[in-house]
Amino acid sequence: MKPVRNHRAHRYRGGRIDIVNQNLIIEEPLSIRIDGRPYAVVMRTPGEEIAHVAGFCLAEGLVDSPDDFAAIGYCSEADVNVVTATMTPQRRRKIGGLLRRRGFVSQTSCGICGKELIDDLHQIVQPMTLTSSLAIDRVETAVGLLNSHQALYRRTGGSHAAMVLDPELELMSHAEDVGRHNALDKAVGKVFMAGRLQRAAVIVLSSRISYELVQKAARAHVEIVIALSRPTQLAVDLGRRLNMSLASLGKRGDLLIYSGKKRFSGTVA
Repeated sequence: MKPVRNHRAHRYRGGRIDIVNQNLIIEEPLSIRIDGRPYAVVMRTPGEEIAHVAGFCLAEGLVDSPDDFAAIGYCSEADVNVVTATMTPQRRRKIGGLLRRRGFVSQTSCGICGKELIDDLHQIVQPMTLTSSLAIDRVETAVGLLNSHQALYRRTGGSHAAMVLDPELELMSHAEDVGRHNALDKAVGKVFMAGRLQRAAVIVLSSRISYELVQKAARAHVEIVIALSRPTQLAVDLGRRLNMSLASLGKRGDLLIYSGKKRFSGTVA
């Protein structure tokens, strides 16, 4: 299924109204089933569903390794809007509590406070050691790679993008989606299922850094997250608790570091 659909719109310009064709990004539900039972429904752009669900399961704490999947695939060849992930018996026994609390990370109920949320996330996410670093003068190179891999955004103006880089800033994967969390799940899921996640060092995002994106990066054991927009306060709180490095680019090209300054070489105390 194509991720874009053409739509006619009325454009007002210079006192005149005319009809123009616009490319709009597709948004459709994806039903995620775990061991044959409904687990979550996410709104996403069609495409790369298997990688999407793999990355989603990693972020939720349902799997730690691709080997935890007994199988993962579409429920039928004709329906790409339903994906089932089947766990191995050993993994199923280990995550029984998570399955009973279906979607407790991705679909946290309204009213829970930031501290409660962070405490809850610590059940599946642990603080990181400092093993990665990034020279400040290479940050723009990393962000430039993201800009060159946003074909869907250039067509529609309505997508988010995520990218995974190795320690040499070589591109490992990238993805675009109507949802920023979906884009990251897809990008991480590709590297995860290829068995190369241990090489991932930097994540670059086109969106702001929300707590969900910090959670997903932490579950992928990626220590450095760079975005084009500022993080939320909850994201920074979580990043500090998890010993992660969060940064964004300012409007004038300034690098703003919110946590984990030591990973950015070239900084001073």
